[in-house]
Amino acid sequence: MFGHYLMFNRNCAEALELYANALNGTISEMQKYGDMPPNPAFPVAESDKDLVLHARLQCEDMEIMAADSPQRGASGSNMYITVTSTDKAYIEKAWNLLQQGGHIYMKLSPSFFAVLHGSLQDRFGTNWMFTVSNET
Repeated sequence: MFGHYLMFNRNCAEALELYANALNGTISEMQKYGDMPPNPAFPVAESDKDLVLHARLQCEDMEIMAADSPQRGASGSNMYITVTSTDKAYIEKAWNLLQQGGHIYMKLSPSFFAVLHGSLQDRFGTNWMFTVSNET
């Protein structure tokens, strides 16, 4: 499944509320950084625990995913094409090809919410997010 992922500067929840209202959508999921299991390799400051780690907005037959970014991004560079599949080989092939000459933001690796997850910018400047879903 292909989708869209938007990164916000500490105002994701506010933005999604507006988008849901404007587009007659429904926020179907919203996890906060404070909901994440503790991880010494990824400490979360107390002031960041209420920020959005991952959210989904359903608008008719379209889904937009979003989160607050720990780093401040420039407007226009805050969108990702997302690729989600249960097919690990498919995701790994796409990842291996698109990372060549690009920049890895987050290595493709296991996470608490997916078999594998990672993000990168390809050599053309397009941001990608890949997930091997736990769902079958």
